[in-house]
Amino acid sequence: MTAAQIVQCVPNISEGRRLDVVEQIVAHIRQSEGVQLLDYSSDDDHNRTVITYVGELAAVEEASFRLTQAAVAQIDMEKHKGAHPRIGAVDVIPFIPIQGVTMAECVQGAKRLAERISTELAVPTYLYGEAALRPSRKNLSNIRKGNYEGLRETIQDEGRDPDFGEPKMHPTAGATVVGARMPLVAFNVNLGTNRIDIANKIARNIRERNGGFKNVKGMGVALEERGEVQVSMNLENYQATPIYRVLETIRREAARYGVAVVGTELIGLVPQQALLDVAEWYLQLEDFHPNQVLENRLG
Repeated sequence: MTAAQIVQCVPNISEGRRLDVVEQIVAHIRQSEGVQLLDYSSDDDHNRTVITYVGELAAVEEASFRLTQAAVAQIDMEKHKGAHPRIGAVDVIPFIPIQGVTMAECVQGAKRLAERISTELAVPTYLYGEAALRPSRKNLSNIRKGNYEGLRETIQDEGRDPDFGEPKMHPTAGATVVGARMPLVAFNVNLGTNRIDIANKIARNIRERNGGFKNVKGMGVALEERGEVQVSMNLENYQATPIYRVLETIRREAARYGVAVVGTELIGLVPQQALLDVAEWYLQLEDFHPNQVLENRLG
């Protein structure tokens, strides 16, 4: 990217099994002027796809609307099943300031997009993160409480009404959350057991809302095809709570149950510094500096 202004956007759509449908939706990003598709990955167990692209704010707004329009047309939440919490065909659309743009500008972009989705697509829309209009909605999990099925029954209740649109779910696309936040690391740890209760206990111990690590959200997920379970996490501040610290804690917690960590996953993109921090810690590097990385000295 050569643009002075760079906004990252990471929509999560509720489709990870029909890969032909995923490709059709992602095509709208490929065809959008002024944005660059960086990555997308689908997960069968979660039945979810995470898409990452960058561009100037106005271009990212337009591309995000086109993606949402395509997903609304092709994803039926009445038929959707998956391990990951979700409330709609496009579950969440975060705007992330990277270069030459402020968080306040991303918040305004999120609000414009949310209003447009509700008006033009008849999808009720919530605002979260730095764009939240209500303190309780800063935390995405509060909006997702009860998932699609629960919100369908409670959207007309006090405190559950959307920020934009009528308190009525779209008949097939559900609802959508749009917001603004800083970069996070989506990090999963796979355990060599099929006991979901162990993954749930570990997730409960390491996540912030249960007294664990600050800036960490986590849940247990069954990987049925692999016969394993997973501690699925969002690390919302990798500097304050680095990857290696969380991983080593999970490793020790799992060992209490006689279970080993058999693999880890990064979902979507990750800041380079987050991985350098891991390398520095595990290799016990002394006086390490990022300028010692060859690629950082090129160009």
